[in-house]
Amino acid sequence: MTIRKWKLTVAAVLVAAVMAGCTDPTVVPKSTVTTANIFTDPGSYRAFLARIYAGLIVTGQQGPDGNPDIQGIDEGFSEYLRLYWYLEEVPTDEAVIGWNDPGLPTLNTDTWGASNNMVNAMYYRIYFQIMLANEFLRQTVDDSLAARGQSDLMNEVHQYRAEARFLRALSYWHGIDLFGNIPLVTENDPLGSTPPKQATRDSIFNYAVSELKAVENDLPAVGPDSYGRATKPAAQMLLAELYLNAGVYTGTPQWSEALAYADSVITSGHYSLNPVFRDNFTADNNLSPEIIFAAPQDGSHTQTWGGMTFLVHAGCGGNMDAADYGMDYCWGGYRLKQQVYNLFTAGDSRGAFFWTSGQTVNVDSIGDFQYGTAAPKFTNKNSDGTDVAQLTMISTDFPIFRLGEAYLIYAEAAVRSNTNLGQALTYVNDLRERAFGDATHDITAGQLTVPFLLNARARELLFEARRRTDLVRFGMFGGNSYLWAWKGGVQGGTGIPETMDLYPLPANEIIANPNLTQNPGY
Repeated sequence: MTIRKWKLTVAAVLVAAVMAGCTDPTVVPKSTVTTANIFTDPGSYRAFLARIYAGLIVTGQQGPDGNPDIQGIDEGFSEYLRLYWYLEEVPTDEAVIGWNDPGLPTLNTDTWGASNNMVNAMYYRIYFQIMLANEFLRQTVDDSLAARGQSDLMNEVHQYRAEARFLRALSYWHGIDLFGNIPLVTENDPLGSTPPKQATRDSIFNYAVSELKAVENDLPAVGPDSYGRATKPAAQMLLAELYLNAGVYTGTPQWSEALAYADSVITSGHYSLNPVFRDNFTADNNLSPEIIFAAPQDGSHTQTWGGMTFLVHAGCGGNMDAADYGMDYCWGGYRLKQQVYNLFTAGDSRGAFFWTSGQTVNVDSIGDFQYGTAAPKFTNKNSDGTDVAQLTMISTDFPIFRLGEAYLIYAEAAVRSNTNLGQALTYVNDLRERAFGDATHDITAGQLTVPFLLNARARELLFEARRRTDLVRFGMFGGNSYLWAWKGGVQGGTGIPETMDLYPLPANEIIANPNLTQNPGY
């Protein structure tokens, strides 16, 4: 069953609305049901797993708002991927957003502190996901299934367990990437015990890697019913991402492992580059042969003010026509900064959707939409230009992993380790030939360098929530070696402490949990 069909079960999911005590990730989310009745229906296992998947998109127990998962922030802002996008894009050379909602102004200017609303909500959203996965795993051991007289479900539930472990590893990746040393809590930790201890970044890295390797062969096979679900190639992509950043997370680069896992995805035979780049970001992008793992969103069944609803509406403003993007109105939110805009050259289809009419290139003002290039990469129209049924809530899926990035992971790992350079060059030129329509813009072996690849990632992965992680890995986020508009709160950019390569743990967490040590600089 595809995850798009699973969406229909989310409204009836039997798990909880509000995290019980956000300051204690050993506490399971509250529920109005008990284990005595929740699993009497075998479909409950699937519904529970669907809710964990849906946690990447939905914000509560009714869409689009009204019964939120986490407290202390407007529900529309509390959506997982919207928060993750903010933290990955807004503090960098790619995006600026002209709103004054709590937490956004200091993300725009790289001046946040330990009480930033968006940063804190991302931390809690990560642990909400982890706690859902942990509880699912507690309730689905073989002994519990046997005690319920459901031994015949074991094979099916074993696969579900593998998917829950993948989703937990995904959130732990986001956790160590954004926050560094954080608590490691699993299904084996007792509920309601003492506050969790802080684990080192490298130990959680090793845990996530071991989990993914343990489950990759138990995940659903790639096929018509696996879209939006964790498959073996999705696990291999997550492993490639972890290994790509291993030098940041553990102090020891692991380029050969990153290359090997990217290669496994590329050569799996399941995916190919979509010949039309933009079709990866349309309302029917579930048909793209390139997308490996996505967070599906449907305007009728997964309604939220976050996710793609945010990304499509907020990328439109000024004198743009909302109908051109398959929606009813523009929010006038984020724009592209000049530093990355200037990386695109004429003829590159990856910049063909840029809107410059009435816009300036330079972001001389944060609050005015006309400053900066409008860059509506995501659209609510189908690839053939037709509209979908819902014009307010968006039906485009967010591509978490796609083949184009696998090519770039392979290339970077190859260049940094000085291996497989010929194949790396081929993959990079494959992307450039798709972008420009022919081989006239191919690069030579001498041009395939580490700085070139940082810029290549900016062009290929614009607004796909990778930029901050990339700048940190390349040593160009904190410090003053690379400046961009409004870095450090200065229009032309100024240096920021390298300690800002990590976000702070929420101030309330530090107060509530004596086992936690705040990140340096906060």
